[in-house]
Amino acid sequence: MLWISDAITIEDWELTESFMRASGPGGQNVNKVSSAVELRFEAARSPNLPAPVKTRLRRLAGRRWTTDGALVLQCDETRSQARNREIVRDRLVELVKKALVAPKRRIPTKPTLGSKKRRLNAKKQRGEIKALRGKVDPD
Repeated sequence: MLWISDAITIEDWELTESFMRASGPGGQNVNKVSSAVELRFEAARSPNLPAPVKTRLRRLAGRRWTTDGALVLQCDETRSQARNREIVRDRLVELVKKALVAPKRRIPTKPTLGSKKRRLNAKKQRGEIKALRGKVDPD
């Protein structure tokens, strides 16, 4: 069981771990030991996640979200399978915690009258400077 917050936990049946051979450092060990971890979280079927959290999680996950509603995370950073398991579980917790935070609604604002006038005055001054450029009469 993974603890996300006081209200949300992820049950063991929602998580599936598979192990495979990793690329990268390790020498001959890489060819023998399955140290890379692939964690599959059935997010769409999870009863513990509210619907808005699922939609935010789907957007945050991007390509890691499968068509059948599972979140697939991989880790092959270290040579230790146990450490890779910890890393991938931590990543899942971080991702779900990010999805728990509802984004702040943006309130559109209008520029003030003073800022509009300042902008137009600056444009006018710049235009006058450019208008003064040009060929100089020899007279």
